[in-house]
Amino acid sequence: MLTFFSAGTGGAPPPAFLLTGTNFKCSNSRRLTIWAGEFPDFLPKQVENIKDPYARKLASRIERIPVNLSKGCVMSSCVKPKEQTEANPVVLLHGFDSSCLEWRYTLPILEDAGLETWAVDILGWGFSDLGRLPSCDVASKRDHLYQLWSTHIKRPMVLVGPSLGSAVAIDFSVKYPEAVDKLVLIDASVYAEGTGNLATLPKAVAYAGVYLLKSLPLRLYATSLAFNGLPFSTCIDWTNIGRLHCSLPWWEDALVNFMISGGYNVISQIEHVKQKTLIIWGEDDQIIDNKLAVRLHCELPNAILRQIPKCGHIPHVEKPDAVSRLIADFVRPDQSQRANPDSVSTISVPS
Repeated sequence: MLTFFSAGTGGAPPPAFLLTGTNFKCSNSRRLTIWAGEFPDFLPKQVENIKDPYARKLASRIERIPVNLSKGCVMSSCVKPKEQTEANPVVLLHGFDSSCLEWRYTLPILEDAGLETWAVDILGWGFSDLGRLPSCDVASKRDHLYQLWSTHIKRPMVLVGPSLGSAVAIDFSVKYPEAVDKLVLIDASVYAEGTGNLATLPKAVAYAGVYLLKSLPLRLYATSLAFNGLPFSTCIDWTNIGRLHCSLPWWEDALVNFMISGGYNVISQIEHVKQKTLIIWGEDDQIIDNKLAVRLHCELPNAILRQIPKCGHIPHVEKPDAVSRLIADFVRPDQSQRANPDSVSTISVPS
C-alpha cells in the first residue's frame, strides 16, 4: 500500500526556490504577488494552517461545479481558468489520493504563458462533495471526467496526468478519443495491475489500511521518498497540503470503494492511444524506475520523451518551470518557448 500511495502523493515538499523565499519572475520582470483570499467554506478548516503562499492562493481559487452522473449531481471541485482562449485548453489531473493543489506552482506559470488551464479533482479524491457517495471505481471516475468535460469544457483538451493520473488519462483518452487532443504523461504509473491484493481485503481490514494511509508519519515518510534533504518544518507543511482532503467526512469510504474495485490496469490500452503524447520523467525518480519511461515511449504509437535532470517523481512540484516550458512547447509547437523564452514565466533562484 505504501508504494501505491507514494506513487501519487500530492504532499510533496517544495522545490528549492520556495525554501529561499523566491517569487515567480514574470515576463515583464514584475514580481507576482501572492495573496491568500477567503477560502471556500467547503474546504477543511485545516487549510488555514497551511503556510505555503502558492498553495494558499490556489486553494482560494478552488470551486465546485455541478456534474450530472447517472445517480445524481456531484458538486465537483476544480480550479477554473482565469480566461478562455480559442486554443484547446490544458486540463490538469493529479496523482493517487491527491488533489488539484499538486499544481500550485505549475498552473500559474501555464496561465502566464497564455494557456487556458483547468485543474480538476478526480472523483473520489480532492474536495468534491461526496455526501451522497457515488461509486468511485474506474468506470465512475471516467464517466465523471467525461460529464465534466462535456458540460463545462466542451472542446478537445490537452489532458495532463502525473503518476497514477497518467493511468486515468490513458483510460479516458482511449474511451473518449474525441475529448482529447493531446496527452501529457508525467512519471507515469501505468504498469501496475490495479490495486492487486488490496482488492481482496475484507472491508474492515481495508478501512484499517486507509486509516493508516491518512496518518501523518506515513505521509511524511512517503514525502521523503519523493524528495530529500528538506527542513522538517517544510515537510510537515507540504505533507499537510497533501492530506488536506483526507479531512472530508467521505474520504475513507471513497478510497476503500476504489481500492476494493480493483483500481487501474491500463497496460493493454497503451497501444491503443491515438493522441500525440508527451512523456515527462524525472531522471532521479526513486518511486518508478525511469526504464519504464523508455518502455512507455516504445509502446505508445506517437510519443516523445523528455527527461528532467536532478528531478524526482513529481516534476511539476520540484521543477515547475521546466514542466511548464515542456507543456507549452508541446501545446503550441509553432510558438516554441525556446525561440521566445520571455513568453513564459520563469523562476528566479537567488544565490
